[in-house]
Amino acid sequence: MQVGLSDTIFALASGQGRSALAVIRISGEGSGAVLSELIGQLPPARRAVVRVLRDADGAVLDQAVVLWLPGPSSYTGEDSGELHVHGGTAVIEGVMLALSRLGARPAEPGEFTRRAVLCGRMDLLAAEAVADLIDAETLVQRDQALQQMQGALGAIYETWAARLLQLLAQQEALIDFPDEDLPPQVEAALQAETLAVAAEMRSHLDDGGQGERLRTGLVFAIAGPPNVGKSTLINALCRREIAIVSPQAGTTRDVLEARIELAGIPVTLLDTAGLRETADTIEAEGVRRARARIASADLLIALQVGEGIETLPEQHAGLQVVRVRTKQDLFLAPELTANHHPIDPPDRSDQILAVSAVTGVGMAALQNELERVTRALAAPRGSPALSRARHRMAIEEALACLVRATQSPLAELRGEELRLSVQALGRVTGRVGVEDVLDSVFSQFCIGK
Repeated sequence: MQVGLSDTIFALASGQGRSALAVIRISGEGSGAVLSELIGQLPPARRAVVRVLRDADGAVLDQAVVLWLPGPSSYTGEDSGELHVHGGTAVIEGVMLALSRLGARPAEPGEFTRRAVLCGRMDLLAAEAVADLIDAETLVQRDQALQQMQGALGAIYETWAARLLQLLAQQEALIDFPDEDLPPQVEAALQAETLAVAAEMRSHLDDGGQGERLRTGLVFAIAGPPNVGKSTLINALCRREIAIVSPQAGTTRDVLEARIELAGIPVTLLDTAGLRETADTIEAEGVRRARARIASADLLIALQVGEGIETLPEQHAGLQVVRVRTKQDLFLAPELTANHHPIDPPDRSDQILAVSAVTGVGMAALQNELERVTRALAAPRGSPALSRARHRMAIEEALACLVRATQSPLAELRGEELRLSVQALGRVTGRVGVEDVLDSVFSQFCIGK
């Protein structure tokens, strides 16, 4: 996307469709002129006023609440405005047409937030958090996005970058003044600080991926032999009919997905085809797809009917598993169903929860266990947590550079690795560049070369 900051842009900032009110946002250096054309005179800054909107011919478009938000203290950092108009389709289209005729253009996806980054109103981390906040399905996801948007993660990376810039400046001094008799403690201190930052990065990365899991949600695969009750169980967990239930084995041929919330975290449940060898080519393809999706899931809910503990297929042996014995309504006497408890062997990893999705027996215990596992899988070990693969890759690269810096015998190579580490951090926040390195070097040591 090519962004010209001189352009004046507009977009509908509220939802599509008929509503009581709609918000149209305007940004760019021509925002003041555009608003003046619509309402006659700019209102006082940051004060909501009611004005009549008119097009270039003087025709009334709407009566709206208008906000004039001059930069740099606006969302984008540019001169901006907001029109709170009535939410009818004709009103919105009429106002947008008038804005276009006045020289503004429709904004590209994400362009308001992109301008905020380019104008220094937020870093890339905060911009990504805005998108995460909009997409948040649960309160826990909302809290993580808000924490990142308010700068908790950026503060960590900027602190690391500042420390590395100081190290780089000191390393450049050692390179540029090799004949000076500097005490050995100077290089030892540089090495110790480099190792300290590397240790903090390593600890930050060692989070089990919880932040990323929380942002995107977890995937739980329900699997087992044919006719074990997988479809009935997913319907019960979702409290609605997701899958067709039939006594005929092999009814589920493809992987069905359903989204639920467990412990405040979104979870996608997978209803998979019954795992068995079959000559039916369509069912065999369903089994192949089931095995592939199970292998990439965060949790396997392994179903079985009857006594004993079934051995999992070898390709699923490394997955975290919740074992469930289904169809207990067929095996328990009526007087036992009301107070039936899970069967607990000594090893918790082999715990089997006995349930009946038809009568509800054991379902509360299963729900509790799934919520416990969900919290364990997604709860961040540190705060704030990494939330995107892009962040993780950049921090891993920065760490690798620091490790090489501590192992290099040459000051020039150590300086280059420190510079690369700073640049890797800069790709996360979007705020650290070569100029920052040069500013730090020249201001602290007056090298002037």
